[in-house]
Amino acid sequence: MCTVTYLPHKEGGYLLTSNRDEAPGRNAKSLHERQLGQARLIYPQDEGAGGTWVALSGAGVTVCILNGAREKHAHRPPYRRSRGLMALDYFAFSGPSAFAKAYTFEGMEPFTMVIAQRYALQVLRWDGQCTDLERLDTGQPHLWSSSTLYSPSVQQKREGWFRRWLAGAGAPRREDALHWHRTAGDGDPENDVVMNRGNQVRTVSITSVAVGQSSGDLAYFDLLGGLEKSVSIDFDHP
Repeated sequence: MCTVTYLPHKEGGYLLTSNRDEAPGRNAKSLHERQLGQARLIYPQDEGAGGTWVALSGAGVTVCILNGAREKHAHRPPYRRSRGLMALDYFAFSGPSAFAKAYTFEGMEPFTMVIAQRYALQVLRWDGQCTDLERLDTGQPHLWSSSTLYSPSVQQKREGWFRRWLAGAGAPRREDALHWHRTAGDGDPENDVVMNRGNQVRTVSITSVAVGQSSGDLAYFDLLGGLEKSVSIDFDHP
C-alpha cells in the first residue's frame, strides 16, 4: 500500500486521502475511536495486526503509513513490530522530531510516514538502516505512491495524472479528490489509482481526512464490502 494525496485548504487545514492497496482479506470492517494516553484517535483498524495505516487525532494531526521508503526493499520477516501499530505509537510522542529521535526503528520493515498537522507537514522515512525526516510546504499539493508496489517510472506517471488533474480542478473539494482517487489512471488495472493485481493485491478502501481550524473528520469507504462511515472530532486546541 498505498496512494496518498495532500491538498491544502486556503483558510488553513488540509485534506488527506489514502487508497489502501492490500490483500483483500485485510480490509477494515469499521472505524475505531480510542483514547491513547492524552490523544483521542479515530482510525480504521487493520484486520490482521490490529494497527492502522491512517489515524486522526484530537489535535488535528493525521499520521498515514505507506509501505517502503524511497526504494523497493526485500521483504525479510520476522519484524519487531507492525508498521500499523507503530502508527498508533506515534501519538505517545510530542511530535515528529521527538518520535524520529526516540522511537526504536531497528527491526521495523521500511516505511514512509506522512505526518500532517494543521500548520506543518513532514514525512519520516525508515529504509531499514536510518531515518530521514523531511519538512514539506503545507501550501502545495503532494502525492505519494508506495515504492513496494510502484516502480519509479509508474510513480512518475502517476505524478503526471495528479498534476494534470490539479491544473484543471481549480480548488479541489473533497468530492473532487475522492473522484480522482476512484478514477485516475490510464486503463492499466495493475497501476491505476484503484488497482487490482489478480485479486492478490488490490485497492480495498479509500480513507479521506478533512481538517479545518477547530474540527475535522475521517471518512472511510470500503470498496469491497460497501461500508461507508464518517466520524467527526472537535480539536482540543482550536
